[in-house]
Amino acid sequence: MTPEQFLSRIAKQAPAPAYLFLGQEGYQRRICKNALLERVLPGDLRADGLTQSDLESAGLPDVLDDARSLSLFTQQRVIWVCSAELALPRRVSGITENGEEGEKPAESGLAAYLKAPTPGTVLVFECSRYDFTGDDRAKLERVEKFYSAVPELVEFRELTPEASRFLAEDLAKQHGLKFGRPELAALLEAVAGDASRLSAEMEKLSLFVGRERAVTMDDLRALVPNAAQSTIFTLVNALGRRDRAGALKSLDALIREGEYLPLALTFLSTQFRLALAAKEAKVNSASQAQSFFAKIGVRMWRDRAEQVIATTNAFTKEHLAKAVGLIYETDKKFREGYRDDRVVMETLVTGLTN
Repeated sequence: MTPEQFLSRIAKQAPAPAYLFLGQEGYQRRICKNALLERVLPGDLRADGLTQSDLESAGLPDVLDDARSLSLFTQQRVIWVCSAELALPRRVSGITENGEEGEKPAESGLAAYLKAPTPGTVLVFECSRYDFTGDDRAKLERVEKFYSAVPELVEFRELTPEASRFLAEDLAKQHGLKFGRPELAALLEAVAGDASRLSAEMEKLSLFVGRERAVTMDDLRALVPNAAQSTIFTLVNALGRRDRAGALKSLDALIREGEYLPLALTFLSTQFRLALAAKEAKVNSASQAQSFFAKIGVRMWRDRAEQVIATTNAFTKEHLAKAVGLIYETDKKFREGYRDDRVVMETLVTGLTN
């Protein structure tokens, strides 16, 4: 189930005897944990009723023995078990390290407990080491199979761009922050859609900006790491117009903001490469760009897709290819240790605005 479904269920019905939390997304997992604790152990009950375990230092049989025991202080308990993946026996060519095929001993112990779970006790097994993509997918499937006796599975997947924007708007309302669309897009881009970082940056902005005025780009540049990318987009747009004066002005702004120019060059390189790929694929809109890049494994926010399309429209295919080549040569100069980074970048700007 999704985190939203989990929150809805525990609000309407009694918690299950056990849950398996899978995935690396920490923000929603923290919300679900707090909601479960509030449901089972409200107020002062939490001090005596919550037990934290980690399978790095305790075995699964120890956790199950603890779950079977009755507390002298409370009838309601939550046993939170971290590093759940460590309960799985190590494999050597498909055989467990004790020479037996499969994972039945510990697995059957868990299944036996769940046939007659201790009333009032909720077990939560948390596996946050693996993601749902790439090589981690098979590892998560193995964890899921091992804990198949657990009745409820909650998946904490990375937020989609749309979900990240919805969360950003919701957090802004909670903190009383006023955002324009460009500022909100810049914040999402700076935190790469990471929900935990987004929450932290919103809290910082609420303390710095307050409720009386709107959040500005200057606020983002002052507080949020990577927010200087908005100035880089201004530089890209000026380059697309062949506006040398405007491009040099944006470059000067980056330098005054203390931006590390080789890092800015890396962002420029990514922007032009994405734009060239979109141009070659004849992608003409932001929605097409999101779909196209998702197919090749590149996650992209709506606003970033619009910026890529704007870059695609501002340059010809030949000019984009030339830009990628010039950026490569500029990167070589940085690596070769040229003393004046500003001169190197100004030479790039001159080459791109010819």
